[in-house]
Amino acid sequence: MQKLPEGKGLAAQFPGDKGIARHAAVILTEDFESGDIASLTTKWSDISNKAGKALVLETDKTTGRRVLKITATLGENNGGHLFTLLPRASETLYARFYVRFEPDADYIHHFVWMGGHNPPTRWPNPQAGSKPRGDDRVAVGIEPYGNNGRYPAPGAWNFYTYWHEMKKSADGRFWGASIAPEARPLLVPRDHWQCVEVMTKLNSTPEKSDGELALWLDGKLSMHIAPGVRRGPWTGLGFTLPETGGEPFEGFRWRTSTELRLNNFWLEHYVTEEALRRNRSRLKPTNSVWFDDIVLATEYIGPRTSTP
Repeated sequence: MQKLPEGKGLAAQFPGDKGIARHAAVILTEDFESGDIASLTTKWSDISNKAGKALVLETDKTTGRRVLKITATLGENNGGHLFTLLPRASETLYARFYVRFEPDADYIHHFVWMGGHNPPTRWPNPQAGSKPRGDDRVAVGIEPYGNNGRYPAPGAWNFYTYWHEMKKSADGRFWGASIAPEARPLLVPRDHWQCVEVMTKLNSTPEKSDGELALWLDGKLSMHIAPGVRRGPWTGLGFTLPETGGEPFEGFRWRTSTELRLNNFWLEHYVTEEALRRNRSRLKPTNSVWFDDIVLATEYIGPRTSTP
């Protein structure tokens, strides 16, 4: 298994991310520093902002930077999103973003995604509960997971994935396969900016199972799921990553056709009563999260560095 980088990445060449969009590996950047919600349509092909209440651009209380706030209000909306069809598709995609959950953050349902559709689409089409064919779509979500209320809200970081070799759930449908550490959950902090970076590497040929997933938190490699990594038993809910034992992971055969590539990114804050009840929540009426400094690239990005 190839060793992945940690700490500083290409962002170190661009203090404060200034000019980072010029790097040849960079596909998309968004720092929310200019314009209004309507102007986001220049980079984002689909925006969900019901009644104009879910998305707000504001100045962050701790950094002084402009950020995107997404609020879900039970009874009015399930939150909001920004989705984009990327200007170019890739075999390997890194997505780095900063996120801060409010001090009393509750549990959520779904969060941030990267993936591919063949043919490409300019809006989300998750097709929840169904298994991809292998040549049509692949989706990788990174999201807080409450584990039925066992983890304090908003939960622990967890991959939630759809691809054609996922397993059937007990109800006969195909819900996203969860992948997370078994013994030491990656708890999500409240009221603190965290740098999150996700990497998806597609299998090199339709026959090979050499695809990978990785997660960095504040520049530290926190999960790397590749052929040979130890995994727990496969179920319709996915599998865990044990510290000892388990068996070698077969690797991801994400696709059966090289026509399917990574070509979309979905920044989502989706909250439902179902998710809150599942985690034995008190049904908090509003749930807010802040995002900043999004960079998508074909190589490791790393945390933003300070301006001189």
